[in-house]
Order: sequence, then C-alpha cells, then structure tokens
Amino acid sequence: MQIVAGTPPGGGLDRVARALAQALEEAHVLEVPVEVLNVPGDGARCAWTEVVDRHAGDAHVLGISSPNLTTDYLVGIASFEHRRYTPIATLVNEYIAFAVSSASELKTGTDLIAGLAKAPERVTVALSTALGNPNHVALAKLARHARADVSAPKVRVFDSAVDAVADVVRGNADVCAVTAATVLKQLAAGHLRVLAVSSPERLAGDLARVPTWVEQGVDCAIGAWRGVSGPAGLSDDQVQFWARCLSAAARQSSWREQLRSMQWSPMLQTRERLSDFLTAERDEFVSVLGNLGLLKRR
Repeated sequence: MQIVAGTPPGGGLDRVARALAQALEEAHVLEVPVEVLNVPGDGARCAWTEVVDRHAGDAHVLGISSPNLTTDYLVGIASFEHRRYTPIATLVNEYIAFAVSSASELKTGTDLIAGLAKAPERVTVALSTALGNPNHVALAKLARHARADVSAPKVRVFDSAVDAVADVVRGNADVCAVTAATVLKQLAAGHLRVLAVSSPERLAGDLARVPTWVEQGVDCAIGAWRGVSGPAGLSDDQVQFWARCLSAAARQSSWREQLRSMQWSPMLQTRERLSDFLTAERDEFVSVLGNLGLLKRR
C-alpha cells in the first residue's frame, strides 16, 4: 500500500508519512508492504489531484492530510476540500516556530512585533505550501496584534517548510513561520534563532527555552495537524479497518519516539469525533479568514 505525501523527503507531510509507515510495519497489522510516495508540487495539492484522485474506492492508497485541504479551498486556490475524500483520522498536531537567521537583528518576538508595527511592508516572511494556511494565520495574528495591515508583510511561499527555512538562512527572508520540527537541524547547526512558538505551553527538548507567543503577550496559539484521508468512495468497513490500524500504530514505540523527537502533540481522532472536529474547524477558518480578508469561498 502507498502513503502519499505532498512534500519532498524531509518536508512536514513526508516526516509524518515515514513515521506512520514505520509504526504500521512495527504493529504487524498489514499483510502488504508500506511505501511512502512523495508527490510535491502546487503546495502539496498535486498529491491529491495526481495520485489520490485516481484511486477512488481503493483502500490501499492513503494521503497525509492537513488543515490546508480546508484553507486552500476557502481562499480560492484549490477546487477541493476534505469532503472530496474520505477522512480517516487526525494523528498529530505541530505547532509553528518563528525563526530568523542567527545574524538577524531580530533578537526576540517583541522585536518582530515592533517591526510589524513600524513598517510591516518591509518584513519578508517565508511560509510553506499556501497562503491562508495555519502558518499564515499565525502571521496575521501577529500583524493584527501590532495593529498593522495583515496583508502588508511580504510573503514568500514554498512547497516545503525545509525550503522556507533555507530561504531565511540564505538571507532572502527576515523570518520563517514553519512547523517546529523543521527548524531543529538548522538550529542545532547555529544557523537559526527561534523567536517564539505558537504552542499554548513551551515545547520540550531543543525548543524548551523558546518562549511562546502567549508568554510574550500575543494571542497566537495555533497548530497545524497532520492526519490521513483515503480516496473517495471508501466503505465504512474500510474506514473502520484503517482506524484500527492507525490506533495500533499510535501505540508503537517508534511512533512515541517520533512524537518526542519531532515535537509533535498526539491528536488521534477517528470517525464521529473526527467529523465533528473537521466541521468545527472549517467554521472557525471561515470566520478567521473572513476577518483577515482572505476568504474567497464558503
């Protein structure tokens, strides 16, 4: 069976795909090998349109999903959302790190807020996958806190968070807003400084010393979950089968280790709970994106 990731190897969706593949094999719940298929392009949308769409009713193909399936549709850059597929589960939540080059004059989150307040049009931010996603919403929350025009910062969008981080390291962007695990390698190498994270509480490990935005007086607590959806047309029995497999995978030691090392928060939700969550999240995005002037569809 295939797990389809819409980012290149090392990207956020890829990391979850590979961790899940390992945990499924460790759980011995499948009779077939697990392959991760990377289909980057068009902000991760190619994975759905070029692969998942071609396998209606086939439970041997799963895509790594995220809130982008909702936000891409609502801001008008995609013609499809979750309801086109078969949502099976959310797995983890990743919080967003705001990082700058180690040579940057921005030393703290307060410095970034001050820059947004003084001249937001001079602030260049690197994001991954698409406008209107949780990373972009987090940036808009900072701009709003600074009483700046939320559309004023220059935004550079990349297919992968890894590329957004590299853009900052090269000096092309002032700051990146990416999932926290993406900054760890460059942080360890001394190339980055993390100003803040969007978690409600401090993260652990290498990011334990990084303050949250909430600590710095900014109402910005938001994450980007990762989950699994199947093609359209899966039966209830197929959905239940995968829900059981994913629950078993989440109990494996390799999965727990990935939670720790990648700074992921567990977020296993299936069936009715998942449906209620996606409905509530969509309603919230309609409100938030509307307030930010980004809403194109309902």
